[in-house]
Amino acid sequence: MNITAFMNLMVILVPFLLITAVFSRLTILELNLPAANAGKQKAERPSLQLEIVVRRNALEVANRGARPIIIGNKDNHYDLQALARLLQKIKGRFPRQDSATLLLEPAIAYDTLVQVMDTVRTTRVKQAGSTVQAALFPAISIGDAPLQQAKR
Repeated sequence: MNITAFMNLMVILVPFLLITAVFSRLTILELNLPAANAGKQKAERPSLQLEIVVRRNALEVANRGARPIIIGNKDNHYDLQALARLLQKIKGRFPRQDSATLLLEPAIAYDTLVQVMDTVRTTRVKQAGSTVQAALFPAISIGDAPLQQAKR
């Protein structure tokens, strides 16, 4: 059997495939999904259960069950800078709290989810003349937003 032609092909093809291969780096965000029996557990409640609800026309930030602070859209985009400022104030009041729940309406784009998650996880802070990343609420759980009550 003459395999010279096949060997020549492999000698050329393997380096070519290795050179043209795209090596990509993926970033993984760790999410906490609620357990099946999460509603049944009666655990000690922390002082803050931060919820950020992403609606089509606004962001709502509240302690679970309390009246939300509504951050309206600016020029048809979410005002993530106002959200970051509000979360910094909340973090100042609850420095040990590191969890937040992100609730989304069904029609929210994936890109919006990632932008809001990045805003909730970290912020930029000036420290000793340079800008550094500071953690806000890195432990993020996601879920579906509750239905908006009709305004009377």
